[in-house]
Amino acid sequence: MISSLLIALSILGAPDYPESRRVHHTDVYHGTTVNDPYRWLEKDVRVDDEVEAWVDAQADLTRSHLDALEHREAIEERLEQLWDYPKFRTPFKVGGKYYFSANTGLQNQDVLYTMKSLDSDTTILLDPNTWSKDGTVALGGTSFSDDGRYMTYAIADAGSDWKTWKIRNLETGKDLEETIEWSKFSTPEWMPDGSAFYYCRYDAPEEGAAFLDRNVFMKLYRHVPGTPQSADTLVLEDAAQSKWTWGPSVSEDGRWLVVTVWRGSGPPNLVKVRDLTDPDGGFIDLVGDWEDEFEFVEAIDDTLYFMTDKDAPRKRLVAADMGDSEPTWSEIISEQDATLKSVSHVNGSFVANYMQDASTRISRYTEDGTPAGEIKLPGIGSAGGFTGRSDDSETFYSFTSFTTPPTSYRIDLDTGESHVMTESKVDFNPADYSVEQVFYSSKDGTRVPMFLVHRKDLVRNGQAPTLLYGYGGFDISLTPYFSPSRLAWVEMGGLLAIPNLRGGGEYGREWHEAGTKARKQNVFDDFIAAAEWLIANDYTTPDRLAIQGGSNGGLLVGACMTQRPDLYGACLPAVGVMDMLRFHKFTIGAAWQSDFGDISDPEIFKALHAYSPYHNLEPGIAYPATMVTTADTDDRVVPGHSFKFAAALQYAHAGDEPVLIRIDRRAGHGAGKPTRMRIIETADVWAFIVDALNVEPVGPVGQAQAATVPTER
Repeated sequence: MISSLLIALSILGAPDYPESRRVHHTDVYHGTTVNDPYRWLEKDVRVDDEVEAWVDAQADLTRSHLDALEHREAIEERLEQLWDYPKFRTPFKVGGKYYFSANTGLQNQDVLYTMKSLDSDTTILLDPNTWSKDGTVALGGTSFSDDGRYMTYAIADAGSDWKTWKIRNLETGKDLEETIEWSKFSTPEWMPDGSAFYYCRYDAPEEGAAFLDRNVFMKLYRHVPGTPQSADTLVLEDAAQSKWTWGPSVSEDGRWLVVTVWRGSGPPNLVKVRDLTDPDGGFIDLVGDWEDEFEFVEAIDDTLYFMTDKDAPRKRLVAADMGDSEPTWSEIISEQDATLKSVSHVNGSFVANYMQDASTRISRYTEDGTPAGEIKLPGIGSAGGFTGRSDDSETFYSFTSFTTPPTSYRIDLDTGESHVMTESKVDFNPADYSVEQVFYSSKDGTRVPMFLVHRKDLVRNGQAPTLLYGYGGFDISLTPYFSPSRLAWVEMGGLLAIPNLRGGGEYGREWHEAGTKARKQNVFDDFIAAAEWLIANDYTTPDRLAIQGGSNGGLLVGACMTQRPDLYGACLPAVGVMDMLRFHKFTIGAAWQSDFGDISDPEIFKALHAYSPYHNLEPGIAYPATMVTTADTDDRVVPGHSFKFAAALQYAHAGDEPVLIRIDRRAGHGAGKPTRMRIIETADVWAFIVDALNVEPVGPVGQAQAATVPTER
């Protein structure tokens, strides 16, 4: 009887889901009892046999479903074609030499190159593709001493946030014997002469706990090349503040050590400063209250420059004169209509990177703040780079947009002239695509911008297969950039819609804070309003609309699909924060309280419980086709979030649409994932929503699929 029922359900479209054991487990928060039947799925898949068996069973189900999809093979083939183009990252100059990363096309990891001059031959400095057969060991960061003697580089295994740092003598090409272990969320800051560097680390976790235990009590150390890590000097710690983290910066002249102190993932912060020329001097609390954000830019003699949102929600540049007995502050660049995202000090001037309606604008200023003109960009899009030393006469930047692959430029800062360094040729015609920015009203009337990307021949008849992607958190901005994976979706006839939700950094501090803590529901309202606008304006319908987001964006998708399951045809929550009552108990999760809030506050608990995806799934609801994605070595948003949500969703789901979980092995939150793994994952995701939205792909995928269908005689 049971077998017959399972066969019948399979025919109707509902998969035979693996068993997810439900246990009686409750917690009480501020007088409210909350069930948590899948608590056991929080355990590490690498050390718990039951969780591993559950993961294997879910993986088998998901793989069998995806492999049977009609267009999956053609989509993967097209993704390989679109991905296979030379990729060049922004060059930079250190110690008289130039460095850049590049990828020939389908290499699993980028290769780091160096050259003595811009017209000389290149030499491979690091090739992570030789570090592992499957490409899952990646370069996790680099840092150079200004004199060009040393480089530190990080090895990241299987996508983990844990980094092992090695030190290379660039003169000999040999690595030193010592390594730096148990470092996370920290890049070494060298003294200019290569005599030492500053870095942050945690105490070594207990065996088997590295991927789950909370990351607490970060410490700041000083390391001297050629000595063991055990000999490092402790520079800063606070035994009373478990969540505080340190961000060290060393000024170009080597005089100042500036330490940014965070107690979460975002603003506000403190600033501690030490004059390294004074052997008896200690740290000065330059910014001693948790009210505003201060980001160190550079030091010129006695003056330290910071980008800040103090009295300026869109941010400005200020200076602290350390020459007197007490620091004195002054304004250098005033707040503008656009949002100031970064400032660099190059060639005796400040280069300010502004964001205007989610697109980049670059302005130059003299050291006293006098405007010195704009750097003209190739178009509307995103630009980054503009780094260098105060005496450099050149700098480099990269520009990209939805239809422009990243292109690198060199600017002569003396003449203002720029020219293309490297550009990529991709197998598509940008003229075939349309990019526009629209504005819509959210639930409370807030005006929200949204990018729309589609083929120019898309017919606005309410039937366009649409992918709505969002994030909305942690002061992060979604700006135009080129993506071969998204190009594949649009090329197949899909519409890509990307709204700039509250919680992000597009419009400064007020925009960010409007989507945090007890006001987090604003983010979900903005996203739901975007979906409703696309439907009301005859772009799509609910059964042709998919929503996607990762990390905080995975939370976004989870919350919106539980609040409005009627509004979408498919949902793609990736590496999401799904249990909002326990996020702070794992790895770096406690740092997110700056955005999500502290559950010990009754009002914050009420808000978190009201939208927590895991706790708001209702049995008997027919949810949209859903594929949760995560990875077993994600030690930022631990996979238990996705495991628990998927189990609860499969239990609650009353419809015939598939609800699956796709779990990568030897992968993390996303960084360092090899190219081959990215292509396979994207092919799975696109094939899933093509099937769920009943899409008939056009373009190369549609043509390839048509060629495989026998012609009737």
